[in-house]
Amino acid sequence: MQPDLLRSARAGFLQALPFLLVLVPFSLLFGVVATAAGLDVAQTMGFSVLVLAGASQFSALQLMTDHAPVLIVLASSLAINLRMAMYSASLTPLIGTAPAWQRALVAYVLIDQTYGLAMQRFERYPRLSVPERMAYLFGATPVLCLPWMGFTYIGATAGSLTPAGWPLDFAVPITFLAMIAPMLRTLAHVAAAGVAIVTALLLAGLPSGTNVLVAGPLGMVTGAVVEGWSARRRLRGRV
Repeated sequence: MQPDLLRSARAGFLQALPFLLVLVPFSLLFGVVATAAGLDVAQTMGFSVLVLAGASQFSALQLMTDHAPVLIVLASSLAINLRMAMYSASLTPLIGTAPAWQRALVAYVLIDQTYGLAMQRFERYPRLSVPERMAYLFGATPVLCLPWMGFTYIGATAGSLTPAGWPLDFAVPITFLAMIAPMLRTLAHVAAAGVAIVTALLLAGLPSGTNVLVAGPLGMVTGAVVEGWSARRRLRGRV
């Protein structure tokens, strides 16, 4: 590997390591909760290997436990994972010329933490070449994806040995706070997050987690409106 590519891959690997502090208990928790809900080890691992998205996995599991209709389970999981489409769209101008097999692999391993790290890196170093950007992504991926699968298996097979008093559920909010907080750098980001949070809380009484189906699109629309307003304001300032 060329020195610049190796440097980018090493940076991705090292910068992803702190997320293990929350990813490990998060994945353990999913393994424990999934088997406690009645899934066997193969079904639990199918979730983590095929879906590879903690938020939608927990949402689907909770809805299944609540005996929600299949369509609600699918719609809720799809709505939560629609953010991956937005991630892909924002990454396309940055890595769109990479070989098709590399883009296909990134499409599979793209998760919240990978995207957050990548965007911060690419914005900080805008002159990185496409191969360097891909090397960064592939350096971070093993740290973030393989432990998720491995510790899900440990949680599923050894969940009964986990003391009931261990508050493993702390990993869920901390994971997303660690990922989202550094990215709230503009008014549009803050407005989108604020509207989504407030809406989800106000509609928390809706059945089967449908508050998320409403809060997500409202947050995205708010962010788009505020971003457009900010762009027009900057444009007027230059005239």
